Amino acid sequence: MTSDLTRRNLFSLGAAGLLASPGVSAVAARPIRRPRVAAIFTVLRFRSHAYNILENFMGPYLFRGQMRDPGVDVVSFYADQFPEDDMARDVARRTGVPLYPSIPEALRCGGNDLAVDAVLSIGEHGDYPWDSLGRHLYPRKRFFDESVKVMEDVKRYVPFFNDKHLSYRWDESRTMFDTARENQMPLMAGSSVPLAQRMPPVEIPPGARIEEAVSIHGGGLESYDFHAFEVLQSFVESRSGGETGVADIQLLTGQAYQEALKQGRWSKDLVDAAMAAERQMNVRRQRWPRTGVFSARRPTVHQPPEKPNGPYAISIRYNDGMKATVLRLTSSSDRWNFACRLKGEQKPRATALFNGPWGNRCLFKALSHAIQYTFTKQQEPWPAERTLLTSGMVDAVMTSWNNNGKAVPTPHLKISYQAADWSQLREDGATWKIITPDTPQPVDFQPRPWSDLRPH
Repeated sequence: MTSDLTRRNLFSLGAAGLLASPGVSAVAARPIRRPRVAAIFTVLRFRSHAYNILENFMGPYLFRGQMRDPGVDVVSFYADQFPEDDMARDVARRTGVPLYPSIPEALRCGGNDLAVDAVLSIGEHGDYPWDSLGRHLYPRKRFFDESVKVMEDVKRYVPFFNDKHLSYRWDESRTMFDTARENQMPLMAGSSVPLAQRMPPVEIPPGARIEEAVSIHGGGLESYDFHAFEVLQSFVESRSGGETGVADIQLLTGQAYQEALKQGRWSKDLVDAAMAAERQMNVRRQRWPRTGVFSARRPTVHQPPEKPNGPYAISIRYNDGMKATVLRLTSSSDRWNFACRLKGEQKPRATALFNGPWGNRCLFKALSHAIQYTFTKQQEPWPAERTLLTSGMVDAVMTSWNNNGKAVPTPHLKISYQAADWSQLREDGATWKIITPDTPQPVDFQPRPWSDLRPH
């Protein structure tokens, strides 16, 4: 099955749209030598992170309203698990990309030496256990270590993308970051959400003095907290003095949350402004397709631990005195809101991040574009220190959760860095004039090859 999106809307853009690529999107032009990429992932099934990213790596995709060539070639796969609704074997067969039984073999493409120019590591989804702190034990550090070992053998270190936070454990996150820096290895990691369209298009001026900020989501502990932290950092890291890290973190749930709300631990007008931005977006999203692929019940061995019910807050005290709060309000996987107050301004600056007509699946178009920028330019689009910091913040939240909501001092999160200008990597909304809530979603992983859309 090929949807109207791939048959008509994308093709009608033509070759001119494919080759036009302002600013950093010049990545779309075909380089003389296209980087070879090993894709290593936990699972490949419909709307898993591997599916959402690889569909923008295996063929042209829309970003900022234009078709983009990935500029790289995926030459090998490694899948860690094969659930009942696995697509990895079928996709490998249909695309001709070899599926290897181990990460080293995928990086060596079946030979004896490193045979790729970049590693796409997607350690999200799949049936993995939780530890006693409630942290989901995704194998991101193992994926990293096995990849780096192949690079060490030949003393050649290639760009590495790590989906979401570096590791569920702080010490592992720190080791991954330090290893990359020691070997001058470009490391990109983090969330797709900061790359979403901002409605309204709020910008925080470099060097601004931010007094307080809030970041609001509607998802679960740990997994969605991470995204909310990344949204928060993507706005506040450009403040006066740059980022200097976090002094302590506290998770407030149940009665503690209600008491903090009454005490005004966070500013109500900031929350009101952030939620108002969401209401004022006036957008529609498509309901997920009810296909056998999507709706199949997935048997699992590992069951998630108990998590907070209802709203909760994460209180963050920064080393430079800035106060911030991450709030979980109601249940919505589409909620990504931000507000802050600048010194000397009474009215909050607030925005909602629109994830697209197909929900969070749409976020991966901009993320894929940023990853491809990293692989082709061999440089990080934003400092990896951001995700090192947010990885540590997530770990501190889980520690607080297991210590009855006590504040957790974080002297190890004294992480300093200066923000980069990555604004051209964000979606500006032009894509959602082509992909609309009425555009059928492809469900069978059939990205179009570049050759189908080149001028003949």
